[in-house]
Amino acid sequence: QVQVVESGGGLVQTGGSLRLSCTASGLTFDDDVMGWFRQAPGKEREGVSCITRRLGKEDYADSVKGRFTISRDNAKNTTYLEMNSLKPEDTARYYCAAFGSQWKLITCPLTGAPYNSWGQGTQVTVSS
Repeated sequence: QVQVVESGGGLVQTGGSLRLSCTASGLTFDDDVMGWFRQAPGKEREGVSCITRRLGKEDYADSVKGRFTISRDNAKNTTYLEMNSLKPEDTARYYCAAFGSQWKLITCPLTGAPYNSWGQGTQVTVSS
């Protein structure tokens, strides 16, 4: 059973920064992906960023490219999302998710379907 736990949300002013952390326990596959998603009230869930374990391949939503940076510490099964130059439209509940693979992955998806382990989410609020 994979368990995913996020932390690090909060309230920040426009232009500020936050770092989210996510630890996944129980991932025992040849490779895996950890991803960040967000959902604002009344909006659909959006894939924000993802990263593979073995090759460290990353991807970002266009809306966050150049402002957000994903990284991971494989020894700790932890991924981080560094969010800079935050905007009010970044306000959302941020979820971390993970899935394992029996193959080495050369890319990671920003769609939610492959992810089968989800955290409870952490709120990020950016005030204007």
